[in-house]
Amino acid sequence: MTIPFDGVPLGEQRDWIVELADLGYTDVWSSEANGADAFTPLTLASVWAPSLRLGTAIVPAYTRGPGCLAQSVGSLAQAAPGRFALGVGTSSNVIVEGWNGIPFEQPYQRTRDVVRFLRAALAGGKVTEEYETFKVRGFRLGVVPPEPVPILVAALREGMLRLAGREGDGAIVNWLSADDVATVAPIVHAAAPEGAAPREVVARIFVAPTDDADTVRSMGRFAIAAYLNVPVYAAFHQWLGREDVLGDMWRLWKEGDRKAALEAIPDQVVDDLIVWGKPEACREHIQRYVDNGITTPALALLPFGYDQRQAIRDLAPR
Repeated sequence: MTIPFDGVPLGEQRDWIVELADLGYTDVWSSEANGADAFTPLTLASVWAPSLRLGTAIVPAYTRGPGCLAQSVGSLAQAAPGRFALGVGTSSNVIVEGWNGIPFEQPYQRTRDVVRFLRAALAGGKVTEEYETFKVRGFRLGVVPPEPVPILVAALREGMLRLAGREGDGAIVNWLSADDVATVAPIVHAAAPEGAAPREVVARIFVAPTDDADTVRSMGRFAIAAYLNVPVYAAFHQWLGREDVLGDMWRLWKEGDRKAALEAIPDQVVDDLIVWGKPEACREHIQRYVDNGITTPALALLPFGYDQRQAIRDLAPR
């Protein structure tokens, strides 16, 4: 399950997190955009529900310096030994450049370099290295994890998917349909070095357990437009073959006609990218992601007017 939950102050989510563990959820995954940072909700969860695995999906590769990022990872990994997985990726130009004032340059190289640096730093050695996108001189992490921390790479298209399989322990994917998984997951596995452990493929799956079709499709269009007009996501869906069904939306958005752009998103795109309906229908849809190659489905509840707490219970593992 994705945490923290929308509309609930962080300090008031203890009962929610404890109930996740009691209901049989295995993992909690955080994200980082303009709400809570990625590490604080997981730190709270590590104490509130010690059985849960913790993961970031994702931390941007740009918004912390390499040493600071290693400190955050090492600290949480010491607080929750063997239970933390780091997801790191490019994020987007909106978050990196627009909100943080950091040039969004060489995203593939930056992510690759951060992964390589973290491998070295988390092992406890002194790191002096000139990477392609930054230099590190004489850094030694003072909070070395007692167990290796899996590093997962956020990936959309082929280059990042291969990086995730080759140098990461797997991939984190986002805003894709169950059928799209069959395109992306094999690329991750094929890139893994011979003899390497099987790669994990985590998907953040957006869920709205309600059968109110009008609300889902209306609000879903806003969510889809907010993401899929970001250049990295637009390129991803062009690569996946959605040029014909999303081309009008992209054109109208660029022309500034946001209302028409929303109306141009077909119902089928909403139905493909957002899991919705009665809980049992949602379960069946989520299972399709797993059948097509997702090893860790991380649900993200979209705040579309239903009772989130009840939704957690209705979608709980069986």
